[in-house]
Amino acid sequence: MHTILVTGAAGFIGYHMARRCLEVGHRVIGIDNVNTYYDPRIKEDRLRLLHAWDRFEFHRMSLEDRDAISQLFRSHSFDRVVHLAAQAGVRYSLSNPFAYTQSNIEGTLTILEGCRHHQVPHLMYASSSSVYGLNTQQPFCTSDPVDHPVSLYAATKKANELMAHCYSHLYQLPTTGLRFFTVYGPWGRPDMALFKFTQGIFSGEPIEVYNGGRMKRDFTYVDDIVSAMMLLLDRIPTPDTNWDAGNPDPATSSAPYRVYNIGNHQPTELSTFIQVLERTIGKPAIWKSMPMQPGDVLETFADVSALHREIGYSPTTSIEEGIAHFVAWYRDYFQVA
Repeated sequence: MHTILVTGAAGFIGYHMARRCLEVGHRVIGIDNVNTYYDPRIKEDRLRLLHAWDRFEFHRMSLEDRDAISQLFRSHSFDRVVHLAAQAGVRYSLSNPFAYTQSNIEGTLTILEGCRHHQVPHLMYASSSSVYGLNTQQPFCTSDPVDHPVSLYAATKKANELMAHCYSHLYQLPTTGLRFFTVYGPWGRPDMALFKFTQGIFSGEPIEVYNGGRMKRDFTYVDDIVSAMMLLLDRIPTPDTNWDAGNPDPATSSAPYRVYNIGNHQPTELSTFIQVLERTIGKPAIWKSMPMQPGDVLETFADVSALHREIGYSPTTSIEEGIAHFVAWYRDYFQVA
């Protein structure tokens, strides 16, 4: 049994990761500031479910609170740290840039310092497919350069990977970065497409569809994400003895550092995604066509071959199955007939 710190435990992926850790017998210390980026009631409801385990302990705090985070590390001996807390959302970063530097840069640095000073054996942290930015070669591979982000959110996630590498190199802190690809499922975020589309279809309100629904996303069901993370918990990175400084692979290093894509390896056009949702609900959507938004990309497609080699990871949830699970949860949670 590990004692695991999960940051962002009231968030979408954080809740699912904390729950899975508890289900297999680990002790989980969760932290979250439960901010109002979206309706905090859903965050509080996630936390209520986690509190059903006596091995769950929760602290309401912000990552930028250095004193509180430092005290947390001093009062616990963490076997693993899973850093999922962040200011999310590409479009929100256009109007609220400082929220991203505070949470994603300063907050991540606080976690890195805690891991460094308390000799945490393994830090796993959330990155994002958005780091691929202007890259067009498909599928996106972790050995590709990611030097041209198109949103501040993406830039902060790239910065997190660079910061983690510094700590892996300077202090031999083992770090694993996880580039998530469009995660969806029950308890999902209200600001994400599936939630908003479902809400719009049930209420009979128009749904905003960007670029005529021609964008493609590598939609990845949350249980598949968490299954990969659980397998990686005990795959502690070691220095890559074959790493070549003359031809450096960005996904590995002479330091104990790794970066992986976690995706479905099967991009789906947004219009197809909506059609599956319509069939699942049994009601058509009313489209409101919107232009491509600043910071958006046309397509994401994850190469997960490195992850498969490392842990035998293969996603198992189809779009049809995943959307059905989400709609069933939505009907139950909001008491929709």
